[in-house]
Amino acid sequence: MKQNKEKDNPVKKSYLAIGIILLVLLIDQVVKFWIKTTFALGEGFDILGFSWAKIHFVENEGMAFGMELGGDYGKLALSLFRLIAVFFIGYYLYTLIKAKAGNGLIISIALVFAGAMGNIIDSVFYGVIFSASTFGQVAEFMPEGGGYTTLLHGHVVDMFYFPMTQGNYPEWMPFLGGKYFMFFRPVFNIADSAITIGVLSILIFQRSIFVNSDAEQKPATESTTPVELQEPVAEEEQPKT
Repeated sequence: MKQNKEKDNPVKKSYLAIGIILLVLLIDQVVKFWIKTTFALGEGFDILGFSWAKIHFVENEGMAFGMELGGDYGKLALSLFRLIAVFFIGYYLYTLIKAKAGNGLIISIALVFAGAMGNIIDSVFYGVIFSASTFGQVAEFMPEGGGYTTLLHGHVVDMFYFPMTQGNYPEWMPFLGGKYFMFFRPVFNIADSAITIGVLSILIFQRSIFVNSDAEQKPATESTTPVELQEPVAEEEQPKT
């Protein structure tokens, strides 16, 4: 009984969520800062000598995995959407902790929240605190002339690139025949990975995650201590009149 109470303790669940969020944000921002201040655009290296696993510095103005929403207004709209989305994700995480949801669900949502926060930091602040990264020029942190753009218009730093296979589709394939393809083309970062892992965890393990959450939230309906049965009290005989 005591172990169940400790397991359902909202304070411990909040520590778990905060720990995951801070760890993801720390790793994500440290890696991005190192990439931004070490490499020019397009530079990088092979990871452990593998040609299909690379550090390749790119920046994008859009969503995860290099997808873009063009234009200044598109960038501003995307940044504002991210802020609103993070607010609702954070509120949902708070309600899960308060409701004593299962740790699996809390961890998954915490990963999504941390990933979204990591990319928001880039969008909101990087344009102000860094100079522009260009081909052949490494960015400076806190340059004297100011950053390369204004708040909410920064570019997201991506660096992990895994071009495992490439070639051309067979000619007999409809619509795609003869066209070039590459797998895996998108370049991504730690924050993108956290979002992906969190979402996939919910989709793949949703049965066990939500079942465990329901079980932890369900109050006990049966008493754990036996109730002593009392013998019925005999009625006193009424005096005959």
